[in-house]
Amino acid sequence: KYIKIYYACIVYLNYFLLMLFRLDYFMNSVSLKKTNKELMSNLLVAENIVKKYGDYTALNNVTIKVPEASIFGLLGPNGAGKTSLIRIINQIIMPDAGSIIIDGKPLVPDDIQHIGYMPEERGLYKGMKVGEQALYLAQLKGMTRYDAKKKLSFWFDKLEIRDWWGKKVQELSKGMAQKVQFIVTVLHQPKLLIFDEPFSGFDPINANLIKDEILKLKDEGATVIFSTHRMESVEQLCEYIALFDKSNNILDGKLNDIKREFKTNTFEVEMYDIKNKFLLNELSENFDILSSSAGPRDNEASLQVKLKGAKDSNDLIQYLAMYGSIAKYSEMIPDAHEIFIKAIEKNAVNE
Repeated sequence: KYIKIYYACIVYLNYFLLMLFRLDYFMNSVSLKKTNKELMSNLLVAENIVKKYGDYTALNNVTIKVPEASIFGLLGPNGAGKTSLIRIINQIIMPDAGSIIIDGKPLVPDDIQHIGYMPEERGLYKGMKVGEQALYLAQLKGMTRYDAKKKLSFWFDKLEIRDWWGKKVQELSKGMAQKVQFIVTVLHQPKLLIFDEPFSGFDPINANLIKDEILKLKDEGATVIFSTHRMESVEQLCEYIALFDKSNNILDGKLNDIKREFKTNTFEVEMYDIKNKFLLNELSENFDILSSSAGPRDNEASLQVKLKGAKDSNDLIQYLAMYGSIAKYSEMIPDAHEIFIKAIEKNAVNE
């Protein structure tokens, strides 16, 4: 009898251990699939990157994840570490620690053919002819001379610089040289494009031309890292951003999500047919009036109102409707410039 009970216990114990093993295997599989899915949805992952120059730390355990077919803004003050990270991705310098994953695999020297890099300091040889140099640089990226010449002809016509093919680079204006540099960067149709201050030297018309081309390349599947100090360009182009300050990544994510994080529940209001001249006094009992100005008529006013306490936007609308007609009512969402300033100031306070 006891022997039967013993063997029954052994059988149930083995069954229990088998179930635990299967559960553990399932959880690990789910975790692995999640990790692989994340790697595949991000064309580039720079993880825990450290770079030091002597005693100076340029990058302090920095991580960024750049989604595939997106435009990713790499932002920060001068000396924040942006250029060091870009050079590491291009394998110009190596990190002291951390890893770079591109298209789900560790970065290797051959990956340079899948990257197009337009540095802030332009790299064209001034004494060489434009067409000859463009052909040479295209072949360095793995293109045949025939394919390179065909695609260069297309781009030179598109950006209206055909007449400069036989000229030396030193004869070009800064804007013209910029166009050549842009063409050389995108010509081999790389998976990853990195632009460092791409609009520097362009007049507004040509800056818009290059902006439109970057958006087209993104729509065709290219992933773009875009480094700039021009916050209006960030607003126009970037879906995702990372903000570096003093060698650290202090803020990153989807730009629209970050804007929502930084909003202050402040509303811009314009009113007319105001029925109560004590509107501001009444409102200030329940809301913060940040600014107010009279309209062109006595019964008109423009306000900036901030919610306080448990009040929400519906409460504010109800209060306003009691005192007059609402011509404009919109939440004030911070732009990239405001976010940049606030995040840098906050980081300085937290140090």
